[in-house]
Amino acid sequence: MQTPVTLRSAELLCEIKPELGGCISGLWLGGIPVLRSTQAADLHSVRQSASYPLVPFSNRVGNATLQWQGTDHPLVKNWAPDPHSIHGVGWERPWTVLEVSDTFALLSYEHKADAAWPFDFDTSQAFKLEDHALEMSLSITNQSTISAPVGLGWHPYFVKRADAHVHFDATGRWEMGTDQLPTHRSSSTGVDGDCATLNVDHCFDGWNGVVQLHDSLLRTRVVSGLSRLVVYTTPARDSIAIEPVSHVNDAMNRMAQAGGGADDLGVCILQPGQTFSCTMRIEVERA
Repeated sequence: MQTPVTLRSAELLCEIKPELGGCISGLWLGGIPVLRSTQAADLHSVRQSASYPLVPFSNRVGNATLQWQGTDHPLVKNWAPDPHSIHGVGWERPWTVLEVSDTFALLSYEHKADAAWPFDFDTSQAFKLEDHALEMSLSITNQSTISAPVGLGWHPYFVKRADAHVHFDATGRWEMGTDQLPTHRSSSTGVDGDCATLNVDHCFDGWNGVVQLHDSLLRTRVVSGLSRLVVYTTPARDSIAIEPVSHVNDAMNRMAQAGGGADDLGVCILQPGQTFSCTMRIEVERA
């Protein structure tokens, strides 16, 4: 079992558990949890972690079947009892630590085509801790001999305190059916409201790349160059998932079923040897 990675800068502390899906177990500012946080030694399920990488796709591939270039690829149903394949494969696999210091860590995972994903790829994620920010990058390289669809993102769970307020701008929202797959896009200006009463589980596009989350203890900004954002919370939950992602939910299948374009849906098609990368930054200070 690998030793957890601990990063420190001033009051900011980040713990990473490489063998558990390369996940973040916790992020604290002066002992105050920024993300839903558990000491790394006490975390045993990535589904209870603070954040994990989404690679080589985010959200759902409908009915655990990838429809790509005229071929149906059965995938693993990995979120029982959900009938879909969810959040890629990176969060379920152990990652290797390539480099580590007090404020920086670099992790990697090499994937060989299997039942969970039919294409070879290499992926890496970097964590850089500053006094008031955690900056993350995520990259994927197609190691197959043919072109392959990919998507990237992160799944951080932010602590939702009683007085938490969230704001972000967007231009559209993808509505979902009872099967939790997108049905159509509707106009939306984003979200500006109190988290306590928020009931949302949608992918927003036309996102301007900034989310502001504040409460009586912390003021947090999420910043990314990605233009889509999945947000999930209900009044009963004590966290809010704010997920910068590269593509719409089930985007790869929508290309086949609805004729959507790769660019419109955010699907990146990598030729052999090509790489796609993205970044996310969590900035936090005391309120």
